[in-house]
Amino acid sequence: MTEKDLNTYIQQIPKAELHLHIEGTLEPELIFKLAERNKVKLKYKSINDLSKAYNFSNLQSFLDIYYEGTSVLITEEDFYDLTWAYLEKRYSENVIHSEIFFDPQTHTDRGISFKTVINGISKALHDGQKKLSLSSKLIMCFLRHLDEESAFKTLDQSIPFKDKIIGIGLDSSELGNPPSKFVNVFKKATSLGYLPVAHAGEEGPPAYIWEAIDKLKVLRIDHGVRAIEDKRLLEELIKRKIPLTVCPLSNIKLKVFKTMNEHNLKKLMDVGVMVTVNSDDPSYFGGYINENYLEVSKAFNLEKKDIYKLAKNSFEASFLSSSEKQKMIELLDNFCNKIVTVVD
Repeated sequence: MTEKDLNTYIQQIPKAELHLHIEGTLEPELIFKLAERNKVKLKYKSINDLSKAYNFSNLQSFLDIYYEGTSVLITEEDFYDLTWAYLEKRYSENVIHSEIFFDPQTHTDRGISFKTVINGISKALHDGQKKLSLSSKLIMCFLRHLDEESAFKTLDQSIPFKDKIIGIGLDSSELGNPPSKFVNVFKKATSLGYLPVAHAGEEGPPAYIWEAIDKLKVLRIDHGVRAIEDKRLLEELIKRKIPLTVCPLSNIKLKVFKTMNEHNLKKLMDVGVMVTVNSDDPSYFGGYINENYLEVSKAFNLEKKDIYKLAKNSFEASFLSSSEKQKMIELLDNFCNKIVTVVD
């Protein structure tokens, strides 16, 4: 398959994205536009200066710039514009379903109300469904560098808007902030009907993945690439059918792996783990979902059947209903059957 054919196939194949931080889609151009609109003074003088700063040494160095960028998000309109920009990008990449993370504490700690954040995002998602036929769900993340008391406060703030939120997650600085730190708030949240996921095993050890599945009872692991270091853990992930939402370009940008050829995504697939491809914080990490598919496909010489498997996994690992999953997998199969006889 030529690179041109590969590009076209990845562009056109229906897919879902399950690991996407809406604040991480904030492009430099929009940051400066919103900064001007809201009279926010940035420490970067130009779009070019900001873009040059995207040379991260680890997760924390990224987070420092990430939080600087979010300072321009103040009004409901800002959150709408942020989300709508991502939806238009999604539409162009044929991402027909997305389960989107948002970080309330990043905003409420700055004095922005939970209501402002959720309403701006939700209105855009509603318009995305209506105008672009894009399916979306929202997952509220707790910031793990903050304490559990802060997470409980956020959970309480979310309850009036529970109809807009499908699940809870755990993100931000992983090292030194194990999943077990949030056992009580996850227990309370799941009792309210929120579906649990958590970032684990990106920079943190396999032990963090064990904690996430055993103590937080998560249904998916976000990242999880360090599971490869623990054979019993791999067996447990396969046995429990717990998917990994892997973000290849993010892993390279944040030095989890030096090069894409060293990434373990294909090894995880080969041993039977349900792996999905996602973009994480695409405006900071050099690519949205199609770029992630393309880079792993080139690195591992993936065939069309491998790409099909990753796309199918993205629907099967989602929080869609069984009937919704089936409809989307039928769209996927119809697309693939026009091009190639897929061997599952």
